[in-house]
Amino acid sequence: MFNRSTLVILFVALAAGLGLIASKHFFGDPAPSAWPQTSAVKLFDPPRPLPDFSLRQSDGTQLVPGELNGHWTLVFLGFTHCPDICPLTLSQMAQAQQQWESIPDAVRPRVLFVSVDPERDTPDRIGEYAHAFHKDTLAATADIPSLERFARSLSLVFAKVPPEDGAPADQYSVDHSATMAVLDPQGRMSGVVQQPFDPAALAADLAALTAASAP
Repeated sequence: MFNRSTLVILFVALAAGLGLIASKHFFGDPAPSAWPQTSAVKLFDPPRPLPDFSLRQSDGTQLVPGELNGHWTLVFLGFTHCPDICPLTLSQMAQAQQQWESIPDAVRPRVLFVSVDPERDTPDRIGEYAHAFHKDTLAATADIPSLERFARSLSLVFAKVPPEDGAPADQYSVDHSATMAVLDPQGRMSGVVQQPFDPAALAADLAALTAASAP
């Protein structure tokens, strides 16, 4: 029998393998030199349109294709009970977002936190959680089938981890990709940002990409 630690290691290994396969299958070669040189963001050519999706934002409105147009967007999967990687990542993204505050709101890069734990994470909860890191962070969730389709379209994964023996049923965890997906101003899957994150480099990359894609 596998114990929990073994299963977590296998999950992470599988996620990494799937990410490499997906990158080669979906993304193809690195982006052409028409884009600025980036150090934290790995861009791909051609970008891949996303299939239809529908997420529920923290303010109760629906997040559907087209809503993210006009901005470069970083998408991160997580959950509010996450003990480490989620708060660390959102803290790092807040550092980048502070450097974007001088960019006009109409084209300012966005960070989208998508909770993959709808059983515990209500829209109100994810909004409070995300905005505690930075007021501009978008937060959304959906039912599990919708989340699975959305994650798969970004070549990201997540899986519920049962609680330890004897622990309450609601003390489960959720394993999820630590990589962030990068959407271009047309809402297409255009690249990835992998751990470890460098907020300063990421902020510079997104600012340069925003300037390069301005009308």
